[in-house]
Amino acid sequence: MKTFISFRSAGMPFFSRTIFLQSRTKLIVPQHVFFSRAMNAESRINGSFSLRLVPPTLLAAEKEEAKAVLTLFLKKQGLSNAVAARSINKSDAFIDHLVSRLHSIHKSRYLVGRELTTLEIRDALIPYLETLLEEYGLILVDVVENFPEPPAKEKIEENIQKQPVIENSVTSVSPTIRTAESRKLKALARISDVSPTGKLPSHIVYLVELGMEIEAIREVIRRFPAFAYYSLEGKIKPVVEFLLDLGVPKTDIPTILTKRPQLCGISLTENLIPTMAFLEDLGVDKKQWAKVIYRFPPLLTYSRQKLKATVDFLYEMGLSADNVSKVITRCPNIISYSVEDKLRPTADYFRSLDVDVASLLHRSPQTFGLSIEGNLKPVTEFFLEKGYSLGDVATMISRYGALYTFSLPDNLMPKWEFFLTMDYPTSELVKFPQYFGYSLESRIKPRYEIMMKSGVQLLLNQMLSLSGINFQKLLEKKMQKKVK
Repeated sequence: MKTFISFRSAGMPFFSRTIFLQSRTKLIVPQHVFFSRAMNAESRINGSFSLRLVPPTLLAAEKEEAKAVLTLFLKKQGLSNAVAARSINKSDAFIDHLVSRLHSIHKSRYLVGRELTTLEIRDALIPYLETLLEEYGLILVDVVENFPEPPAKEKIEENIQKQPVIENSVTSVSPTIRTAESRKLKALARISDVSPTGKLPSHIVYLVELGMEIEAIREVIRRFPAFAYYSLEGKIKPVVEFLLDLGVPKTDIPTILTKRPQLCGISLTENLIPTMAFLEDLGVDKKQWAKVIYRFPPLLTYSRQKLKATVDFLYEMGLSADNVSKVITRCPNIISYSVEDKLRPTADYFRSLDVDVASLLHRSPQTFGLSIEGNLKPVTEFFLEKGYSLGDVATMISRYGALYTFSLPDNLMPKWEFFLTMDYPTSELVKFPQYFGYSLESRIKPRYEIMMKSGVQLLLNQMLSLSGINFQKLLEKKMQKKVK
């Protein structure tokens, strides 16, 4: 039987593994599962997506973001800044593995030319790190530092013997760990506890009736054990009914609770309703609440101070009250971005290109979730290398805010190469940068082939932006004029 060791809920610092491991004669580590999966991720991503396809600048930026996530995770487990930094410096192979997982999990995003935001990187990696913590417990640091080779048990024990003895005794530490683990196991057990009548607990039955699978409920409790103890009538049901009253479809409730089970632990009268009232005062359309919450359930769990900080920044950038509400409605996850660490530096970067920041925020707020070093600068440099001026680049981004969200290797580069084969001046892309938003295989190439066969020339935007019927009508009109 495999033993899982967890010390997150107990706040157990990593240095206590010294005492704990010394107190145990056996520690079962299912290394083959982790390392076989890891090696597969390193060598091949879903059979086709390789790190070699990612440009060096983007790869370097993603590695830095992965390091930041891992550092924060280790510090939350009790490591000091210095110890966490030393561990990161020894973990290059594991960092590469984390980046590989990003590309595997979000392969479709890369293939359609969408790089990941910091929030998306964090959301992809933290659950994985939590899984490893549950699997490896107190030797997680050794696993990370020795990746992809399993840490030798003898080596670990040798290192432990060299570490200084902590004053806390085994008897004072071990029960704490066991208590924390026991609480988690008890929380999971509530899913399968059967009452004397032979039925599942009422709160589990209610969640299943909502459409949540038992395994999905177990996963929620693994991540957030307190969810197992929420009262059906006092917490879960009132929040569900509250969401339904807002117009959230019943079929969306399981997804929302899976993404943010903490919603059920928040007071309706003291938190959720006042937060909604605050957002409604900003002009957030009540009719859009269902979509907003489904897109980003954590929105309702942020403090009003956090909401106000983001809103104040949007006003500072020059957005009107109406546009602020539209930004939050269309892109509610912008609230999760740090104003000083993410939003303001990004705004400063676009100002350096002479871009209207307020307009860009209004039309493409998701752009502000991109990495400056990993996404924005490489795209700017790409166009400058192709002969465009900074003014041209500013015009392009001003006309098409989503331009920077596309992948260089999978979108911009191949479409640029095909553009060079077409009989258009490069200035056409300044006039119509939306070219990069159309599918190369299903739109650009077929339309261009049809146009060439017709023997007429259309403007780039006419060739791509018109509907199929209007495109054919325009071609026929041009052909008739040519005959006359």
